[in-house]
Amino acid sequence: MLSASAQLDLVFAALADPTRRAILAMLLEDDMAVTDVAHPFEISLAAVSKHLGVLADAGLITRERRGRVIWCKLEPDALRGASVWMQAFGQFEPLDLDQFERFLESELAGTETAPLMPEEASGGDI
Repeated sequence: MLSASAQLDLVFAALADPTRRAILAMLLEDDMAVTDVAHPFEISLAAVSKHLGVLADAGLITRERRGRVIWCKLEPDALRGASVWMQAFGQFEPLDLDQFERFLESELAGTETAPLMPEEASGGDI
Protein backbone atom coordinates (compact mmCIF):
# COMPACT_ATOMS: atom_id res chain seq x y z
CA MET A 1 0.00 0.00 0.00
CA LEU A 2 1.31 3.45 -0.92
CA SER A 3 1.66 6.27 1.56
CA ALA A 4 -0.72 9.19 1.16
CA SER A 5 2.16 11.33 -0.08
CA ALA A 6 3.23 8.76 -2.69
CA GLN A 7 -0.38 8.38 -3.86
CA LEU A 8 -0.69 12.15 -4.16
CA ASP A 9 2.51 12.21 -6.24
CA LEU A 10 1.05 9.62 -8.63
CA VAL A 11 -2.21 11.55 -9.02
CA PHE A 12 -0.51 14.88 -9.73
CA ALA A 13 1.98 13.24 -12.12
CA ALA A 14 -0.93 11.66 -13.99
CA LEU A 15 -2.79 14.97 -14.14
CA ALA A 16 0.29 16.82 -15.40
CA ASP A 17 -0.17 15.52 -18.95
CA PRO A 18 -2.80 17.17 -21.19
CA THR A 19 -3.59 13.91 -23.00
CA ARG A 20 -4.36 12.17 -19.73
CA ARG A 21 -6.53 15.09 -18.60
CA ALA A 22 -8.43 14.86 -21.90
CA ILE A 23 -8.93 11.13 -21.37
CA LEU A 24 -10.33 11.76 -17.89
CA ALA A 25 -12.71 14.38 -19.33
CA MET A 26 -13.92 11.85 -21.90
CA LEU A 27 -14.51 9.26 -19.20
CA LEU A 28 -16.65 11.73 -17.26
CA GLU A 29 -19.38 11.00 -19.80
CA ASP A 30 -19.34 7.20 -19.64
CA ASP A 31 -17.16 4.10 -19.59
CA MET A 32 -15.30 3.65 -22.86
CA ALA A 33 -13.46 0.93 -24.73
CA VAL A 34 -9.74 1.58 -25.14
CA THR A 35 -10.14 1.88 -28.91
CA ASP A 36 -12.83 4.55 -28.41
CA VAL A 37 -10.58 6.43 -25.99
CA ALA A 38 -7.77 6.34 -28.57
CA HIS A 39 -9.92 7.52 -31.50
CA PRO A 40 -9.70 11.34 -31.07
CA PHE A 41 -5.95 11.35 -30.47
CA GLU A 42 -3.33 11.44 -33.20
CA ILE A 43 -1.08 9.02 -31.35
CA SER A 44 -0.73 5.25 -31.52
CA LEU A 45 -2.95 2.84 -29.63
CA ALA A 46 0.18 1.75 -27.74
CA ALA A 47 0.79 5.35 -26.61
CA VAL A 48 -2.82 5.68 -25.45
CA SER A 49 -2.43 2.39 -23.57
CA LYS A 50 0.62 3.80 -21.77
CA HIS A 51 -1.38 6.89 -20.77
CA LEU A 52 -4.17 4.62 -19.52
CA GLY A 53 -1.59 2.67 -17.50
CA VAL A 54 -0.41 5.84 -15.78
CA LEU A 55 -4.01 6.79 -14.99
CA ALA A 56 -4.71 3.29 -13.67
CA ASP A 57 -1.53 3.27 -11.55
CA ALA A 58 -2.69 6.54 -9.99
CA GLY A 59 -6.08 4.96 -9.29
CA LEU A 60 -7.87 7.52 -11.48
CA ILE A 61 -9.34 4.86 -13.75
CA THR A 62 -9.96 1.13 -13.69
CA ARG A 63 -9.69 -1.16 -16.69
CA GLU A 64 -11.88 -4.20 -17.12
CA ARG A 65 -11.81 -6.86 -19.81
CA ARG A 66 -15.26 -7.68 -21.18
CA GLY A 67 -14.82 -10.39 -23.76
CA ARG A 68 -12.17 -9.17 -26.19
CA VAL A 69 -12.61 -5.49 -25.31
CA ILE A 70 -10.92 -3.58 -22.50
CA TRP A 71 -13.18 -0.95 -20.94
CA CYS A 72 -12.02 2.09 -18.97
CA LYS A 73 -13.98 3.57 -16.11
CA LEU A 74 -13.33 6.83 -14.26
CA GLU A 75 -12.72 6.51 -10.50
CA PRO A 76 -13.61 10.01 -9.27
CA ASP A 77 -12.95 9.17 -5.60
CA ALA A 78 -9.26 8.89 -6.48
CA LEU A 79 -9.16 12.68 -6.83
CA ARG A 80 -10.41 13.19 -3.26
CA GLY A 81 -6.93 13.23 -1.70
CA ALA A 82 -5.66 15.77 -4.23
CA SER A 83 -8.77 17.88 -3.78
CA VAL A 84 -8.43 17.92 0.02
CA TRP A 85 -4.74 18.81 -0.31
CA MET A 86 -5.50 21.72 -2.68
CA GLN A 87 -8.38 23.01 -0.55
CA ALA A 88 -5.98 23.47 2.35
CA PHE A 89 -4.45 26.33 0.39
CA GLY A 90 -7.83 27.99 -0.05
CA GLN A 91 -8.08 28.89 3.64
CA PHE A 92 -6.14 32.09 3.05
CA GLU A 93 -7.77 35.15 1.56
CA PRO A 94 -6.12 36.24 -1.68
CA LEU A 95 -3.94 39.30 -1.28
CA ASP A 96 -5.34 42.45 -2.91
CA LEU A 97 -2.13 44.02 -4.15
CA ASP A 98 -3.83 47.32 -5.04
CA GLN A 99 -5.18 47.64 -1.52
CA PHE A 100 -1.78 46.72 -0.09
CA GLU A 101 -0.13 49.39 -2.26
CA ARG A 102 -2.63 52.03 -1.05
CA PHE A 103 -1.92 51.00 2.55
CA LEU A 104 1.83 51.36 2.03
CA GLU A 105 1.40 54.76 0.38
CA SER A 106 -0.72 56.02 3.26
CA GLU A 107 1.76 54.71 5.82
CA LEU A 108 4.77 56.17 4.01
CA ALA A 109 3.02 59.52 3.51
CA GLY A 110 2.99 59.98 7.29
CA THR A 111 6.75 59.55 7.66
CA GLU A 112 9.60 61.87 6.67
CA THR A 113 11.08 61.20 3.26
CA ALA A 114 14.70 61.39 4.45
CA PRO A 115 15.86 59.45 7.49
CA LEU A 116 17.51 61.35 10.30
CA MET A 117 21.25 61.23 10.48
CA PRO A 118 22.58 59.85 13.81
CA GLU A 119 23.75 63.29 14.97
CA GLU A 120 20.33 64.81 14.17
CA ALA A 121 18.55 62.07 16.08
CA SER A 122 20.62 62.63 19.22
CA GLY A 123 20.26 66.37 19.05
CA GLY A 124 23.95 67.18 18.94
CA ASP A 125 27.41 66.15 17.93
CA ILE A 126 28.52 62.61 18.25
